[in-house]
Amino acid sequence: MILVDISHTSHTRARTGIQRVARSLVRELEADGRGAGVTWDPHARHWRGLEKWEKENLGAQAAGDSRGARWPLEAQVRGKWRRLSKGGPGLPEAGTSPAGVILPELFSPAVSEVLIQLKERCEGPVIALFHDAIALKRPALFPRKTVARFPTYLQELALLDGVAAVSEDSRRTLEEYWDWLGLRQRPALVTLPLGIDQPAKGPENEAAKSDAKTEARGPEILCLCTIEGRKNHLALLEACEALWRLGHRFSLHLAGMARPESAATAIRRIEELKAAGRPLRHSGPIDEATLEQAYAKCDLTIYPSLEEGYGLPVVESLIRGKPCVCSGAGALGEISKGGGCLTLGELDAGNIAAALGHLLSNQALLGQLRREAAARRFKDWSEYS
Repeated sequence: MILVDISHTSHTRARTGIQRVARSLVRELEADGRGAGVTWDPHARHWRGLEKWEKENLGAQAAGDSRGARWPLEAQVRGKWRRLSKGGPGLPEAGTSPAGVILPELFSPAVSEVLIQLKERCEGPVIALFHDAIALKRPALFPRKTVARFPTYLQELALLDGVAAVSEDSRRTLEEYWDWLGLRQRPALVTLPLGIDQPAKGPENEAAKSDAKTEARGPEILCLCTIEGRKNHLALLEACEALWRLGHRFSLHLAGMARPESAATAIRRIEELKAAGRPLRHSGPIDEATLEQAYAKCDLTIYPSLEEGYGLPVVESLIRGKPCVCSGAGALGEISKGGGCLTLGELDAGNIAAALGHLLSNQALLGQLRREAAARRFKDWSEYS
């Protein structure tokens, strides 16, 4: 039995990148009995298997509006009672030693302090997924607490048995940071690109309908990601406003949780453009069914993020046959090389406007990118796990 630390994701219904990865990995490992999700219970002060309400969080289709972990009062009381009575559930298959531990989340200091308890119970390796170190590369775009945590976190990763980076760019970043620290003893470090949920409908079917839809209502551009500083929404909004002023006919659909602490200006700009009557809507965090509807309705997507560890929304767009405008650097450059993307060197408003304007007025290029996207193939979560 492989244990998967899901301490944060089992206590939130947020569906941002890391949460989606963690949910998918647990789902696949539990499906054939190879693994089970576990959590550190800070109230009981021990590791245990997931309770019903925590499993419901993992399987919830509705998207939460906060990344924060939430513990119902009854769960807190139950945990404290177990601590005082020294009873309660432990780890799955407690009679045997776990074959290994996987840490798919950016684990917290509290979890880091008690990982040794899992390691002592385990006969196999403890490995982590490494997503990115963008908080150190671009600290101005992140909350101070996150930035302060990262140097220690990257050193804690070096104490594990193995690390699977989600992209070659992320692997290289971590290796260079360890080199800079002068670490001689370090774990195995490999690149293991993420899996993807396969769409219910083949991308070719939706792509075939796009031209007819575009003629009827004008193209729709979808941007699916958390609204936060590094996702660069403000540049996208200014680019679209410039195109609308020039008379381009299209709509913009923004989907994703808003984080005012790093994107307050972009959030205000969204409301200003809506008030001005621009064809713009922000639907906030969306569930899986609504996500599929958004992809089916759009003609292309844009992912204006300044930097990514992987770029799951780009892959999700391509596997559905939808062209994507994104950066051509770093991890996004790795994804875009296979076709279906229009890549940019600089992600300022001027370059974004030029790229979108070129696609909106060039149906031949849009059709070519659509065909390239439809031909892309990515491994699913079963293969990844």
